[in-house]
Amino acid sequence: MSDTSFFPAGMAEPLAQAYRDAFGQDAPGRVLGVVSPGRTEIAGNHTDHEGGEVIAGAVDRYVCGLFAPRDDRRIRLASEGYGMVELDAADDEPRAGERAATAALVRGLAAGFHARGYGCDGGGFDAVVRSEVPAGSGLSSSAAFELLVAQALNHLWAGGMLDALELARMAQEAEHAYFGKPCGLMDQASVALGGIAHMDFRDPEAPTVERLGFDFAACGYAICLVAVGADHAANTDDYAAVPAEMNAVARRFGATRLCEVDEARVLHDLPQIRAELGDRAALRALHYFREDRLVQGRAEALTTGDMATFLELTRRSGASSAMYLQNVSAGSVASQPAMVALAVAEELLGDREAVRIHGGGFGGTIQAFVRLEEAEAFCRSMDKTLGGEAAAAYAIDGKGARAQWL
Repeated sequence: MSDTSFFPAGMAEPLAQAYRDAFGQDAPGRVLGVVSPGRTEIAGNHTDHEGGEVIAGAVDRYVCGLFAPRDDRRIRLASEGYGMVELDAADDEPRAGERAATAALVRGLAAGFHARGYGCDGGGFDAVVRSEVPAGSGLSSSAAFELLVAQALNHLWAGGMLDALELARMAQEAEHAYFGKPCGLMDQASVALGGIAHMDFRDPEAPTVERLGFDFAACGYAICLVAVGADHAANTDDYAAVPAEMNAVARRFGATRLCEVDEARVLHDLPQIRAELGDRAALRALHYFREDRLVQGRAEALTTGDMATFLELTRRSGASSAMYLQNVSAGSVASQPAMVALAVAEELLGDREAVRIHGGGFGGTIQAFVRLEEAEAFCRSMDKTLGGEAAAAYAIDGKGARAQWL
């Protein structure tokens, strides 16, 4: 590896050692380096899969990989903490036994390239992957991994010809059809694009993307994310129930997503919706409409630099997620780590800043917008109260998932 500056500080040598450990030799002279960031959802809690709007930003925690081309069709990928994945690059049939496993994502992404006319004639690869994006933390480690593999295949098989949003769509397809998680496109698009973006998913095939040049630090604020001590990956069924119940309301009106339904019709038929689908489905539909408006308001606030309005709307968004969307706690009422973390953060922040559930919910992380001069003290107080090193301030990554021959 001749150029180690491509990787984040401290990542190049551990990757080189991981390659030696996995394959018994140094990485060859021609090797592809890939870096893929995590993401933070800044606005839009469970709106993307309903064709709504979101604001998201890539963050400075990364999944990194070394990919060495092979002359045959064999794929071998060693991912730290997940073992070795081995498969035939030309075999893209879904496997029931691979659901919710790393192999499903690799196979699904290979299938996406095949479907677009990019075969594996160039051969498979040997790869090692290391991550500093905590799994199950709400920073979308899965999307970061998906875009890492997607960018690798883009350069290995397609000459780097596919754009960021196309790679994001391929990653979403793999997660749906192979991994078995009905995710929206926000995570993958944010990781692929980098920076802060306001996205509208009304047209799922061609979402509109508006880059926001806002700088939180320049306005005196840090984005702090707090791991609540629970892996939301354990709540896949709870997560899947959110879009399922929203879609059930949409289908009642002959639509597939709530963006196709007039909110006034939902309110008019609310008694029947509650009787047919239950109160939680009705509340989740009402959250969608409320949250979509709050995204639009926060996008305008960031565009005009109105931090006070952004914080107020963020607090209202957090309340809607907790009360109406109900994605803060799941399972036993005796175990509510995210709600505890929110309560502690609100006590520490008072009315000066804002905090909300982050990402899919059900564990993972909470997100706080904290004054720069108070961010370190806030993080250490959250650490002390929750135990361990739970909180950190994050910066926005402006590049997104990228690859380079080293």
